[in-house]
Amino acid sequence: MTPTVPADLTAPAAPPDPWALAEAALRDPGAGWSLGSFGAIAEFRQDPGEAATVEGPLIRATARGAIRLERRDDMVPLAWETVSPRPHRWSQGLALCLPEAAAGRPRRKVLTELGPDADAIRPADRQAILFDMGLDQPQVEFCVRSADPALIATLRETVGRSLFEAGNPAMPAILAAHPHRIAITPLGRCEVFQKIGGPETGGVSPPGPHTHLLPRLLAAGRTHSANTPIPAGLVPCAMLHPASPVSGPMGEDIPFEPARFAAFQALLAAWGPPVYVETKARVWAALAAGEAPGAFAAPSGRLPRAALRNALRQSARVAEAGPPAPEGLGAWLAAFDAQGAGRETAGEDEVEEHA
Repeated sequence: MTPTVPADLTAPAAPPDPWALAEAALRDPGAGWSLGSFGAIAEFRQDPGEAATVEGPLIRATARGAIRLERRDDMVPLAWETVSPRPHRWSQGLALCLPEAAAGRPRRKVLTELGPDADAIRPADRQAILFDMGLDQPQVEFCVRSADPALIATLRETVGRSLFEAGNPAMPAILAAHPHRIAITPLGRCEVFQKIGGPETGGVSPPGPHTHLLPRLLAAGRTHSANTPIPAGLVPCAMLHPASPVSGPMGEDIPFEPARFAAFQALLAAWGPPVYVETKARVWAALAAGEAPGAFAAPSGRLPRAALRNALRQSARVAEAGPPAPEGLGAWLAAFDAQGAGRETAGEDEVEEHA
């Protein structure tokens, strides 16, 4: 029997141009972007038909936020998938990485005034004052920007102090004034103009561009989530989140989208971790051949185990689009992905660490 798998995982003869892909993604309302580290993230997303106020190669600005990417020859793309804590779902992304030696930014530990933001994406913002928040992160300067004299005065009075110092008025002033938040990495910058999630937003981040600043995660001192399989020696400096085949922009469930699934599998074939791609292909071939789960040599290691579980979940979701599910898929799920079979809550490999 010729194996039939949910998508072609054969690497293309010529990998796609990652910068051309990035340019297209900046105009795709289904895609999102994030720049930052583990615990400090700025995200850019746009609605269908949302007008651009600034637009150009690798640049996009709307009334709610903006992003600009910096083309570099030493950028290394890495496509990845992780297991979701929600049954029958998974997460995906394309990390734009730099070698560790090229990924560093100034690591300021205290609030620091940087002066007028001459590099602002919108010309109207270039006289506003930029302050580094002093988060001491390896690949990102996380900043606030304001033209509000009262906020600027408060921040200038607290320059040289940690934002998290007891009694420091800077953070309450920032939360009340909602200044622009700016994340700057060696691969670009993301600017968020919307309000900070809090009492004025119902306690949640608003749809579209927004930021997350989570001191508990910052304390881990990591450049990225442990679930994201970035190889040693590389640092993610921008993250593309292509349109998901299983979830919408606010994390809501959606009917399975075969075209989105196939599009990302092509990226995974070109830039995914080889052991992950190979494990998925091996699982799909075994399913197509009618093998029983007991005859399958289960892989060891976190990444191959994730590949096994996602291959099974994806087989189940692909079946929703028309082709029947492989015979025995339920037994495979019960053997290797009890949560995907609807019998468990999240465990070690399913916990999503989102900043």
